[in-house]
Amino acid sequence: MNKPLLAALSALALAGLGATPALAAPQAHPASAKAAEARGAAPAEAAKAVTVNFAGTVSLSNCSGSVVRFPGSADSDPALVLTNGHCLESGFPSPGQVITGQSSSRTFGLLNSSGTQIGTLRANQVVYSTMTDTDVTIYRLNTTYSAIRSTYGISALTVQNTHPTAGTAIKVVSGYWKRIYSCAVDGFVYRLKEGDWTWKDSLRYTAACDTIGGTSGSPVIDTATGKVVAVNNTGNEDGQRCTVNNPCEVDQNGNVTVRQGINYAEETYQIPACFTTGNKLNLAASGCTLPKP
Repeated sequence: MNKPLLAALSALALAGLGATPALAAPQAHPASAKAAEARGAAPAEAAKAVTVNFAGTVSLSNCSGSVVRFPGSADSDPALVLTNGHCLESGFPSPGQVITGQSSSRTFGLLNSSGTQIGTLRANQVVYSTMTDTDVTIYRLNTTYSAIRSTYGISALTVQNTHPTAGTAIKVVSGYWKRIYSCAVDGFVYRLKEGDWTWKDSLRYTAACDTIGGTSGSPVIDTATGKVVAVNNTGNEDGQRCTVNNPCEVDQNGNVTVRQGINYAEETYQIPACFTTGNKLNLAASGCTLPKP
């Protein structure tokens, strides 16, 4: 995983496992730091490309994230923050564990387009968190989208509700490092296995998105639409096979492929179907396929 450093190492040592999705460096759970400078692969259709910057992204104590909304969200709804499951302040969710409705007072540094922190947002609940099948945490804030826009002039990023496409130009925007990585969707992985965790239908980047620790939870943005199509979470650092910080790809026949230096994200198109009026989580909603407690 591309996560933080210190706490993650402790958590992994205590748990005897650990997926180190892509985090940052100071505090808690994910433990991984890759190495690499961001490179910019220009979108194929510059004319249609939108401007992708830091507006709407947030920095966590050990990860990156973003203020997000769904196609059905209203301006008056409580705002949500999206990051990785392995960025959860209480530690990595265990394989098979799904956390909902957990109290939280976590804070997030809200960034403007240039990456300057212009405010602090606070959560009041972990709405959903898991590292099973996917790697996501969704926080509910104690404020609304309209209040954030009125106070800071920042709008939430919209989560796309359709499956991303191979070859799409993307940017991975890290609020923790205030760095943007540019590349393309290289393809999709049937199963991505890291330590004791397994993720389904993961998104693989082309090599230019060489994300590092602290980038965990960064939104992956389609440069043509400006919408979030995935959340950055891990990469194979040392060429090892299916170990922490060294995920491996497993196909339908059980064949394993290791791609050292290649990084991954978890798709987010399936999340909107699990939220109803008022940005309320409903795992029983029609079309909701997120893992349930």
